[in-house]
Amino acid sequence: MRAAVLHETGQEKLEVLDDVEAVGFGAGKVKIRVRATGLCHSDLSAMNGVLPQPGPFVPGHEGAGEIVDVGEGVTHVGPGDRVLVCWLPACGACPSCRRGQTHLCLAGFMNAGVPNFKRAAGDVFGFAGTGTFAEEVVVDAKCAVPIPDDVPFDIAALIGCGVTTGLGAAVNTADVRAGSSVAVIGCGGVGISAIQGARLKGAAQIVAVDPVASRREAALRFGATEAVAPDALDDAKQRLTSGEGFDYVFEVVGKSATARAAYENTRRGGTLCVVGAGALDDFLQVNMFELFFDEKRILPSMYGGGDVLTSYERAIALWRAGRIDLEGLITHRVPLASVNDALDQMRSGEALRTCIEL
Repeated sequence: MRAAVLHETGQEKLEVLDDVEAVGFGAGKVKIRVRATGLCHSDLSAMNGVLPQPGPFVPGHEGAGEIVDVGEGVTHVGPGDRVLVCWLPACGACPSCRRGQTHLCLAGFMNAGVPNFKRAAGDVFGFAGTGTFAEEVVVDAKCAVPIPDDVPFDIAALIGCGVTTGLGAAVNTADVRAGSSVAVIGCGGVGISAIQGARLKGAAQIVAVDPVASRREAALRFGATEAVAPDALDDAKQRLTSGEGFDYVFEVVGKSATARAAYENTRRGGTLCVVGAGALDDFLQVNMFELFFDEKRILPSMYGGGDVLTSYERAIALWRAGRIDLEGLITHRVPLASVNDALDQMRSGEALRTCIEL
């Protein structure tokens, strides 16, 4: 089958090959024919080494498709069923799951160290234990979440990560209060979803912050009340909050510099919500006096900060009701052969989300 493979960490281009085989099928597993997958910035971060991922590997973790086959013991889905790929399924038995924090379950990460593809040249891993830049993928059965017939594959793929992450950061983790002021730093697909979440929660002011003009324009269409370049954020803070700072600031970039800027633009007693996934050696510096004196809450948000299955259902219900726009997030649709063009668009900031159709 065809798949896009990164041979070594640090390479900027993927090689689309036709000699890749999905492996590992057996009890408790499912084989999925991927119909659509989103290109997320986390895929770029794995390619350049910001996020740890053994190689060679097939990127992609936002996918949706149809069940081809199921292994022994799998009863919740069957051949032909339409599913989205959950890259971090909950085991239901670990301490995090028993506490109700299923999004913090580490069981899914165990799959990341096991190759689920192969070529004649050797084993190939799938990013985050999935690897949806491929025509077929074998994953743990819990990764396959059934979707209703009215949900298109490209929309389902986005719900599988980016939408759930951004929406959940505003709704679950930060629990934005009605009438509050919000700033969102980084307005790609996840940042736009955080903006939509803040709007749903009734925020009065939502300032989108991004260096790319096209993304600032897009943010206004999705619910931001104002959109500014990073160097204009301080002016927005002065005008809208009398210099006090925003009630909630979402950092959706994954860098210490933007997290520090977010901290400085959060009011005393306000909330900084860190949504971006960053590098192991990139440290956010906060001195002990300001940490104590300003009483700003620093809340990391992993995968939307809540039960992902519930979050998927909520996103679908809100989309059906017209309360959130998911179609508008997909600014580019490309075939697998054009995946490197999509990567360039993502790096340049031209695309909120690219849908790769397989």
